[in-house]
Amino acid sequence: MTSNRVKAPLPSIPDEENKEEKVYGNVFAELESVDLPLGTTLRSVYDDQPNAHKRFMEKLDARIRNHDREIEKMCNFHHQGFVDAITELLKVRADAKKLMGQVSDTNRRLQDAGKEVTAQTEEVIRCRVQQRNMATTVEKLQLCIPVLEMYSKLKEQLDSKRYYAALKTMEQLENTYIPRVSQYRFCQIMAETLPKLREEIKEISMSDLKDFLESIRKHSDKIGETAMKQAQQHRTFNSAVQKQASAGYAKPVYTLNGRAPATHNGLSPGEGADEEDDADEEVLTAQDLVDFSPVYRCLHIYTVLGDRETFENYYRKQRKKQARLVLQPQSNMHETVEGYRKYFNQIVGFFVVEDHILHATQGLVTRAFTDELWNMALSKIIAVLRTHSSYCNDPDLVLELKNLIVIFADTLQGYGFPVNRLFDLLFEIRDQYNETLLKKWALVFREIFEQDNYSPIPVENEEEYKSVISRFPFHDAEIEKQQFPKKLPMSQSVPQIYIQVKEFIYASLKFSESLHRSSTEIDDMLRKSTNLLLTRTLSGCLQNLIKKPHIGLTELVQIIINTTHLEQACKYLEDFITNITNVSPETIHTTRLYGLSTFKDARHAAEGEIYTKLNQKIDEFIQLADYEWSMSESDGRASGYLMDLINFLRSTFQVFTHLPNNNNDHAAMSGKVAQTACMSACKHLSTSLMQMLLDSELKQISMGAIQQFNLDVIQCELFASSEPVPGFQGDTLQLAFIDLRQLLDLFMVWDWSTYLADYGQPTSKYLRVNPSTALALLEKVYRGMKDTSKKNNIFSQFRKNDRDKQKLIETVVKQLRSLVNGMSQHS
Repeated sequence: MTSNRVKAPLPSIPDEENKEEKVYGNVFAELESVDLPLGTTLRSVYDDQPNAHKRFMEKLDARIRNHDREIEKMCNFHHQGFVDAITELLKVRADAKKLMGQVSDTNRRLQDAGKEVTAQTEEVIRCRVQQRNMATTVEKLQLCIPVLEMYSKLKEQLDSKRYYAALKTMEQLENTYIPRVSQYRFCQIMAETLPKLREEIKEISMSDLKDFLESIRKHSDKIGETAMKQAQQHRTFNSAVQKQASAGYAKPVYTLNGRAPATHNGLSPGEGADEEDDADEEVLTAQDLVDFSPVYRCLHIYTVLGDRETFENYYRKQRKKQARLVLQPQSNMHETVEGYRKYFNQIVGFFVVEDHILHATQGLVTRAFTDELWNMALSKIIAVLRTHSSYCNDPDLVLELKNLIVIFADTLQGYGFPVNRLFDLLFEIRDQYNETLLKKWALVFREIFEQDNYSPIPVENEEEYKSVISRFPFHDAEIEKQQFPKKLPMSQSVPQIYIQVKEFIYASLKFSESLHRSSTEIDDMLRKSTNLLLTRTLSGCLQNLIKKPHIGLTELVQIIINTTHLEQACKYLEDFITNITNVSPETIHTTRLYGLSTFKDARHAAEGEIYTKLNQKIDEFIQLADYEWSMSESDGRASGYLMDLINFLRSTFQVFTHLPNNNNDHAAMSGKVAQTACMSACKHLSTSLMQMLLDSELKQISMGAIQQFNLDVIQCELFASSEPVPGFQGDTLQLAFIDLRQLLDLFMVWDWSTYLADYGQPTSKYLRVNPSTALALLEKVYRGMKDTSKKNNIFSQFRKNDRDKQKLIETVVKQLRSLVNGMSQHS
């Protein structure tokens, strides 16, 4: 119910109050507004005027009272409606309770019915959550499973030692797979494990490399042996092709004892057969003998890991160490060829491996590195070979060493290594080889000389004659005309020496083969080595032979004849070398053989030895002289020792003249030697007899002793005049005793006045008597005369009967002394 009420009009307010009311009205309007801040408004109230607070409170109370009146009016106005609403509400209460009961019953029944739905809904929710979790799990597993599969693959690769593939797998894991699931703990553990696995791979690969380096050291010998065998087979094949190509144009060579030298490209027939057998075998390479995968694997691993430089440095350092070990020879390497062979095999094996590594890898070793290794090795090899070859005295071993060096050089040259210094070394070893050959042939020559009988070679028939001339180039028309049996002028050693010189040339030629030298150089080497054999070895053996005590005069004469034939054979030796090398002897640089001077020197030495031995024999006879220097008169015949000496000389020179001198040159040669020997013997005999008279230990000589001595000298003169050796002109041989003859005549005739008067005149009868010689002998005779007088106690009688002779002797002595003093002052 509503009531209509009329509002009472407000009382009027004065202007002053209106103004104030207006101000506070605005204030209250602001206070009643909830949007404006109160602080500013209240501050404006208090700041306007004094007592503002009091007035504001009054106005506020008035305002409150106004609002209360307004509220009361409004309540009064709406009171009836409120009463009506309450009445209606009470009417609705009963219906509300009824409705509440119905709602509660409905709610109860609804709750009972929803329990099952709620349970099923919760199950659905739980299933939905599980389904969502499973989907999430599957999604995450799909991300993790590839990671786990890759890690499993990594483990399998590690177990199967496929380290390079394992590193690739690790790289994929780190860069692709692990970042996708890096939030999981197992991935973090996995990521932490990968660096450790890398280190393990590095260590394992390095361990494999060390095992490889150890094994390669063991296999180097076999690798080198295989490589050298291949090079030798290749060289043999090329030589065979060249030999076949030039077979139709080759010049015939001299045969040795009816045979040609059996060589096969510098190798013996047995060696050639071995090579043919080996050629049928399967040829293995370095890859077949050695597994290089550890090197490749380790190189790839360190390259992937970014540490390639470390690996390269390590590999090169280790190979340098191994190179030094390989180049260290055994102390007894020079004793057998196998020692050299093993040494070369190891070196070749080492550099074959390095060459393979150089071409199979990129940058692990460089050409500069291998060249450095080779230069270091080459210097060491040359020093080792130079040292060890100097210990070798067996020419066969030196020759085998040369063949090994050639094959060694050819093998390494095939791999691109320079080997010129090795061939230069071969020239040094060639000199060593020649030295060993010279020593060997010195023994051969000595044995030949020891076994020779130094007699002309007897030939009983044509077959024996042809046998000799087939071994030695001897041609003599006079001897060929003679009937069998006959004798050749040389002894058995001559053809043997000639054969051995040819054998030496063949042996020297073996070393010159395969040295990659021209025919001219080989010809020069052969001639020089042959010259050494003739001028040093053979000459030395001849000189030693000539000096041997058991070599008599007959043997010396035969040696002279032998050297003449050997000298004539030198031109055949030159032709022999020419036919071997096909180098014309007219070539400008062709070396000539020095055999002529060698054999001339040997002949001169033999001749000198003949003279020496004759003189020694004369001295031996003279030592047998036993003169009684105080004898009163001679025996009337020559001394026995002197007759024996003359008989010896006579028989000796008969041997000279009865030597077979069918050749005019031989006759002239032996005649000249006999003449010189005879003249030398007579001069030496004369000198020895003179020295016997003038011996300082001989103090006195009797005239009887001089007479006996004169008889001996007469026998010497008779021997000289009997022409013991034909060819002397006039009394040339007697002149050897002229000094003795004039001296003895002076004493026998006692012709001092003539001697002193004609002294210094070219026509003097005693021109060859020296004053000092005459003085020395005269003093000995004078002392002998005085000693004889004392022994016979007739010195006083001597003084009475021979006073004039004594004075003459004293006078002659004084004059001779003055002549001797004058000669000394003049000189």
